[in-house]
Amino acid sequence: MIKKSSLIFVLLVIFCTSCDKRRLFDEYQKVGNTWHKDSIISFVYEEKDSSLRKNLFVTIRNNNNYPFRNLFLIVEMEQPDKKIIIDTLEYEMANPDGSLMGKGITDTKENKLFYKENFTFPKVGKYFINIQQAVRKSGKIEGVETLDGVTDVGLRIEKVE
Repeated sequence: MIKKSSLIFVLLVIFCTSCDKRRLFDEYQKVGNTWHKDSIISFVYEEKDSSLRKNLFVTIRNNNNYPFRNLFLIVEMEQPDKKIIIDTLEYEMANPDGSLMGKGITDTKENKLFYKENFTFPKVGKYFINIQQAVRKSGKIEGVETLDGVTDVGLRIEKVE
């Protein structure tokens, strides 16, 4: 006989996962207290149907310790045939008044940032996606050694409907 609490838990899990029909991949990695410029966040995505269009997002969780208005990232995608595509991306992370953008009711915000829109993976197989911060202070050539305020970095892939 199934306990009532077990049944409620199963129904809750089914409800939560069925609401997100577009999600194909959604994974986060913790950064720690600071994100070092040499620290690379890596994900492995296995493409099974290269005919479908997808939206790819970099997802960032950051808090009030994030000191900049923008975020610069270098994202590298290695395809199954070892071809590598490198993109340098810039995202706005704070409003002009300094308040953080993103979703969340606490001081931690989640930002779902477009990486590739209406993208079709060229081949079936494993893709290795590496994300590295490339923030620089205004007027400086060297990158910021350690970036405060970013707590988690993620990759999300959704079907285009």
